[in-house]
Amino acid sequence: MTSSIILIAAGGLAREAVSVCRNPAWTGGTLLGYLDDDPAKAGTTIAGLPVLGGLQKVHEYPEAHLVVCAGQGAGRRSIVGRLAEVGVGDDRYGTIVDPSVHVPAGCTVGGGSILLGGTVLTADVRVGSHVVCMPNVVLTHDDVLSDFATLAAGAVLGGTVHVGEAAYIGMNASVREQCRVGAEAVLGMGSVLLSDQPGGTIWAGVPARDLTRQKEPE
Repeated sequence: MTSSIILIAAGGLAREAVSVCRNPAWTGGTLLGYLDDDPAKAGTTIAGLPVLGGLQKVHEYPEAHLVVCAGQGAGRRSIVGRLAEVGVGDDRYGTIVDPSVHVPAGCTVGGGSILLGGTVLTADVRVGSHVVCMPNVVLTHDDVLSDFATLAAGAVLGGTVHVGEAAYIGMNASVREQCRVGAEAVLGMGSVLLSDQPGGTIWAGVPARDLTRQKEPE
């Protein structure tokens, strides 16, 4: 029996997820539409799919798998928390993995995660729940992506890198092997991280350095 999928938050990431599910090679389920609390979107059609209403309608579709498509990890975490408060458990979340992406034996992808086209997993990679990997992300051996992490297009991780919860790694950034990116940290686009980045900080540059405490010019 073919499963059904509802996308939560009808923004840009949701439309990218729709494009994955319309690939002729996709076998992961049938899209029903979106749930979004923006009243301006209610009753509209986006990328050919209806906005079915707000999050309060989630129990009207008890058989559908859910994928939260808020672009920022903190936003996905907030929505998942709200849904948990009304009884939505981890078993309700599906995954969207582009048909071009091979998930080798020994690698795991948690519920609610989205891996877009060209993402590469090599060996013993652990992708948590509600993680987003944009196109052409490279995850090498023993990498760990914690829940709600976001990796923008072209990000590359060396082996045994750990990315913390709700951290963000920008476009074409690279992380040296065995480094850690702390929870809710931001690594800017094109950066090269050569040492551990503490949680909640903003680093950028080649090599990446801490920009968190820099003052704006007066």
